[in-house]
Amino acid sequence: MINPAALSNIISEQQFIQTLQNSGQGHLFMDWAPAGTDDAEKAAFFETLTRVDNAYPGGVVGYISNARKLLSEAKDEKNPFEGFVPEQPAVVDLTQFDDAYDRYEAVGIAHASKTAFVLVAGGLGERLGYSDIKPNIPVEVTENTSYIAHYAQSILAIEARFPSPGLVPFVIMTSGDTNDKTVATLETNQYFGLKKEQVHIVKQELVPAISDSEGRLALAGNYQLALKPHGHGDIHMLMHTSGLAARLFEQGIEHFLLLQDTNGQVFNAAPAAIGVSVEHGFDFNSLAVNRVPGEAVGALAKLVSTEKELTLNVEYNQLDPLLRATVSPDGDQPNEQGHSMFPGNINILVVRMESYVKILERTQGIVAEFVNPKYADETKTSFKKPTRLETLMQDLPKLFGPDEKAGVSIFDRRWCFSPNKNNIIDAAAKQTAGTPPESATSAESDFYLAGRMRLKAAGVSVVEASTELMYGVELARGPRVLLRPSFAITLKDVREKISGGAISEEATLILDGEGVRLENITLAGRSALVIHACPGANVLVKDRTIQNAGFEIVKLTAAELADPNTPEHLQIRGYRIENRAAEIHTFDQPGDYTI
Repeated sequence: MINPAALSNIISEQQFIQTLQNSGQGHLFMDWAPAGTDDAEKAAFFETLTRVDNAYPGGVVGYISNARKLLSEAKDEKNPFEGFVPEQPAVVDLTQFDDAYDRYEAVGIAHASKTAFVLVAGGLGERLGYSDIKPNIPVEVTENTSYIAHYAQSILAIEARFPSPGLVPFVIMTSGDTNDKTVATLETNQYFGLKKEQVHIVKQELVPAISDSEGRLALAGNYQLALKPHGHGDIHMLMHTSGLAARLFEQGIEHFLLLQDTNGQVFNAAPAAIGVSVEHGFDFNSLAVNRVPGEAVGALAKLVSTEKELTLNVEYNQLDPLLRATVSPDGDQPNEQGHSMFPGNINILVVRMESYVKILERTQGIVAEFVNPKYADETKTSFKKPTRLETLMQDLPKLFGPDEKAGVSIFDRRWCFSPNKNNIIDAAAKQTAGTPPESATSAESDFYLAGRMRLKAAGVSVVEASTELMYGVELARGPRVLLRPSFAITLKDVREKISGGAISEEATLILDGEGVRLENITLAGRSALVIHACPGANVLVKDRTIQNAGFEIVKLTAAELADPNTPEHLQIRGYRIENRAAEIHTFDQPGDYTI
């Protein structure tokens, strides 16, 4: 007698097969062995199909339908910007630390209890030469703080400034490659001080590859569906299908900030960016940097047609032809400062939840998919290799109506954006070509630079060290300044806690703790001062000149670089930092202390 549950599964599978055959996918089952043969492989195939069907709104059939529509448009070479004229977007300039910057930071911090942070972390660090997940890479190797630890520290510091206790939601998008390792990292490190209930994991699934213009799904082998990444725009779909966006909105979250897995600079700009979104009523606020015309980075432009206006990322190789065909025969031209009027997109986004939830409900979270097939010949019917639908998180404004408002906040590049994504060889090549190396070395160098920028804003005399090439990548030897989030989230925090003083070229200053204060402190030579203070510990350092051997940057030898026993986080940099005789103070009990 057949088990009723087993019979139900057989009927469901048969119905699924019939549905796929009706959608032109009969080839998936053409070479199957007779019933009773290869049953385990067939079951695994159905498991994959079912997972894809459940993950994609509209299921596999919906994916095929969307693919056919987009493939038809690609075949006809439909211009996505047909009828649009580019204009400068609504821009708020935050490249200077002035009164306006302070105001936006204050507004952003006041609004932080109604803000969530969303980390897109679906990729491994293999391209970097790092075998673990990218958020586990140390952003600096003086104290070896990982990116994910730094993000958690920043969220905790924001919470500590709430007028009443509260939790900031932290959403992490993982993938099949990163999910288990991300969860293990969080659990092993007790969520880096965060509460488990405030951390939300949403897992990205792969989508089927497509073999031809008819939308036939590709096979990687008998009983094996070919799958490919769908793109980081999946975060929107996952925020919808998980119900998380709606729940957070119901809980009072009004904005969320999207950040990348290895950009340690993001929380430097986050408070002011949130403040801009609140004060200007932006539904979508793209953080940006000044770019020079022709620079190989996406440009943010307002596109105007007779029917609508959109503020969107336009790829740099699309922008110049669009300008020449519409408003500027000379293409993308520099202003008096040498910048394009179209700022560079860095994919850090602040989104208003109310409009976001409405858009997700209307679209099921599928945001502006596109397809980029490489055709085998001029008939445009088959491809050189299977393609897939893709989606980008920055394309959300394509779904905006006339009531949604998009804007751009421009920051100093290294203050807000210094990603770690290139291995040491590729980074050196980029450095030689005059483009940002975007490596572990440059990211760490800029991480310290942000600390120096904060000291200067507080009136501290900062002597910048000269730079050198570390295996082909430019590195500033100092001063190395780490003002931990617990010490300072805003520029106002730094001004209130540090007065006077100076720091020399290769000195190191690390301040960790809300209650730390410095008055007229000079760090000479290669000296280092490190203070870690627990909550409730008030530490005053006053009228001192500090002289010690500090920390030293030591270049790895060629043998060390090639040695598999050398830690990967050092190999991707080409150096280590050694403590020679730093002055280090740790206060793990509340109280008042003077150094």
